[in-house]
Amino acid sequence: MSTLRFTSERRLEDGVLERAFTLGDVPGLLWTPGSAPSADGTTPLILIGHPPLGLSRMYPRLAGRARYYAARHGFASATIELPGSGERPRWEAVEQARAELRRVLAAGEPVSGEIVDALILPLVERAVPEWRAALDALLALPGIDGPVGYDGGVISVGIRLALADPRIAAAVLFAGSFVPAAVFEEARRVTVPLQVLLQWDDEGNDRRAALDLFDALGSREKTLHANLGGHTGVPAFELDAGARFFTRHLR
Repeated sequence: MSTLRFTSERRLEDGVLERAFTLGDVPGLLWTPGSAPSADGTTPLILIGHPPLGLSRMYPRLAGRARYYAARHGFASATIELPGSGERPRWEAVEQARAELRRVLAAGEPVSGEIVDALILPLVERAVPEWRAALDALLALPGIDGPVGYDGGVISVGIRLALADPRIAAAVLFAGSFVPAAVFEEARRVTVPLQVLLQWDDEGNDRRAALDLFDALGSREKTLHANLGGHTGVPAFELDAGARFFTRHLR
């Protein structure tokens, strides 16, 4: 098992403590509240997922969500760099799949299942064990108690993680349509409470496919939040909706 090592820390103006860490060769970030406003004194943990664009590029959005959860609701939050992105070594097979996806989209051609599998399945198969290892290390830290939530994308990673790790008690998933058939079938066996965000006019996702995936998810408690607008137009109030969802299920 890799050792979690903190490499830097800083106290932000809202009192939230932000610490960078490495777990083996995987970089990550941890945000913890300056105080615990909850009546029970516990500090649940939210794992914040993101697309494979690199932590530095995603940092403003990730930190904004994490700081809101910490300062307003007393949650700890953490994220890790995905395989093949950021400063981690390039991943030739996935790079080729991304290039093929860009070519097909630019040509207006349908995205085949083979392209989706080549792009997403290797990422899921590598990323989920890394998330679970990070969870082992984070829950061993003093002051982080669990239970654990998952928030964000890649939706296939969130589905596999929710199915594979019983410590995940609830998840807010960001809808996406590039979901391998194998993960689609796994979605039928997910049972944790879910809240799914869907941008109705998302130029990068197929709405019908996203709705079909929501229908397939096996959870008895699942809620779809659909908002008008493109991929980056998620309304600010959805952050509060996510926090209330996690408060219900992690407190």
